[in-house]
Amino acid sequence: MAFLSMLLLAIGLVLSLEGLVLALAPSRIDKLLDLLREMPVETRRNLGLGGLSLGLALVWLGQGLAG
Repeated sequence: MAFLSMLLLAIGLVLSLEGLVLALAPSRIDKLLDLLREMPVETRRNLGLGGLSLGLALVWLGQGLAG
């Protein structure tokens, strides 16, 4: 039960943050997407892997602090 609760919390937080960005700065999203299109594929992949690593580290740290 704790896993499902944590999963729903994580998905809710991600959707809230993404929705907030889209609501507050929709024109900046277009500029960001243009910037991403100009990046080489390898750079985008490395950014994605870095974000994934940071996210997993934060989840691991949060679990450790929660007990």
